[in-house]
Amino acid sequence: MKIGIIQQRNTDDIEANRRSLIEKIRSLAQQGAQLVVLPELHDSLYFCQVESVDNFDLAVEIPGEVTRRYSDVARECGIVLVTSLFEKRAIGLYHNTAMVFDTDGSVAGQYRKMHIPDDPAYYEKFYFTPGDQGFVPIDTSLGRLGVMVCWDQWYPEGARLMAMRGAQLLIYPTAIGYESSDSPEEQERQREAWTTVQRGHAVANGLHVITVNRVGLEEDPSGQTNGIKFWGSSFVAGPQGELIYRAPIDSEDCRLIDIDMERSEQVRRWWPFLRDRRIDHYSDIDKRYLD
Repeated sequence: MKIGIIQQRNTDDIEANRRSLIEKIRSLAQQGAQLVVLPELHDSLYFCQVESVDNFDLAVEIPGEVTRRYSDVARECGIVLVTSLFEKRAIGLYHNTAMVFDTDGSVAGQYRKMHIPDDPAYYEKFYFTPGDQGFVPIDTSLGRLGVMVCWDQWYPEGARLMAMRGAQLLIYPTAIGYESSDSPEEQERQREAWTTVQRGHAVANGLHVITVNRVGLEEDPSGQTNGIKFWGSSFVAGPQGELIYRAPIDSEDCRLIDIDMERSEQVRRWWPFLRDRRIDHYSDIDKRYLD
């Protein structure tokens, strides 16, 4: 399968961001991309650096004008397109939602982010209600996609449940970067941990992992921090955790990557982790902590 990833540096001009993404989607499709993945909350700046009720104005209705535009470009290009939107589900009820469009422009499915962080400069609990649809893969004309979003990528349970429901790829639109007060050494440890844990999901489940991050410095509107420097580093890992491609840390990237879908079948024959799971001894995994 030919995968297109778009690592973009966003501005405060939402319309310009969308035009840039659509132009890059078309370019990747012309190169032969079959699946294109965008970063998390790709239409705007990362607004969760502050808690402001005014930012709820950024949310969009699904379906609506914005989903129609992405649907149109998926149909025009004949691709499966993974997007990430700020969903207004109802007045006072909002989600961080990945929408997947099939090659004919139809909605293949959606995934509402399950794990919601609440850290300095990542005040997502103020904006997003946790997802209520579970870890359910999305069926497309290219196969069954295990789509999750950003903070979900740190949790092996979500990846495992997607794999157990037949996901053929694990996909994570992402917005993550450096905390400005951390030392360069600590920043690098964080970036490598982020990469490593997801490569572990690839190994443990015998699946390719596709992670697409944003890039560039986005200022803190409140001025209380030095903003977030998104570390890019979007990557595709193979089913043994091998890095097939890793994007730059500090620049945009619009890249086509070839993956061999048959490798998952072979790797799972060599390493039959699903076969050897001791499901008769995992009942405590649904507890918060074992005292």
